[in-house]
Amino acid sequence: MFGLKKKQTARPVIAAPVDGRYVAIEDVADPLFSQKAMGEGFGIDPIAPTVYSPVIGTINSVFKTKHAIGITTDEGLEVLIHIGLDTVKLNGRPFDMLAGTGQRVEVGTPLVDVDMKQITAAGLDPVVLTLITNSAEKVAAVSFAGESLKHGDAVGDVTVA
Repeated sequence: MFGLKKKQTARPVIAAPVDGRYVAIEDVADPLFSQKAMGEGFGIDPIAPTVYSPVIGTINSVFKTKHAIGITTDEGLEVLIHIGLDTVKLNGRPFDMLAGTGQRVEVGTPLVDVDMKQITAAGLDPVVLTLITNSAEKVAAVSFAGESLKHGDAVGDVTVA
């Protein structure tokens, strides 16, 4: 009526980046993540070596040690895929990058192959985290859930503010 439209809120798909078992962010064995200091998100205990994009967007960063990849979605979400806990210590050895900064990605685009055995042999947790690092500013509501997941499976419902 009167040509006024209700503001639309975006609801981007957040998918599983790897095959494995869902882990609630509160259950991740690192307080930086479990207390949501890095933002809303979830983990997956991986059973496969390839990590895929969980969102549609553009890669804005690949950490020098290859353990983390940042993607900006079309809705402005800053999504961080962080592979393993304390894996920065491994200086990139278990990671073989398949994508790079500036690359446009879709849900399911391969990002990195990971030698999970190297991570566990070093006594580190291989959990793959998907975090929305700007969730305080950009997310109006979020819920994540799952059990046994395949990469590309929808994991969460995010409403962009």
